Amino acid sequence: QVQLVESGGGLVQTGGSLTLSCTASGRAFNRYILGWFRQAPGKEREFVAGISAGGAAINYADSAKGRFTISRDNAKNTVYLQMTDLKSEDTAVYYCASEWQGAVTRATVRSPDSWGQGTQVTVSS
Repeated sequence: QVQLVESGGGLVQTGGSLTLSCTASGRAFNRYILGWFRQAPGKEREFVAGISAGGAAINYADSAKGRFTISRDNAKNTVYLQMTDLKSEDTAVYYCASEWQGAVTRATVRSPDSWGQGTQVTVSS
């Protein structure tokens, strides 16, 4: 199991950009699917983006397509979420999550092994 720590959140204006990072400690980072989720006040946590262990498969929520980019650097044990054209509805606490991939390559975290503590993103107009 890995331990996850997010960083990079903050306050940004509508239309701005922000890059979140999630760094893992523990073994075999390159065997884990990684995902970004978010939770806005009063709403349930929702999937944003996911990336397979080797980085070949990627999946996005419809709200993220065309604006967000997920990537990972297995040498640095880090997954990133580049966010552009930010909107007020993107305001939320963003979490990263991991899941052991197993034999089948996939980009969706279904049963997380670990969660980070979250990082706040606030988009103001």
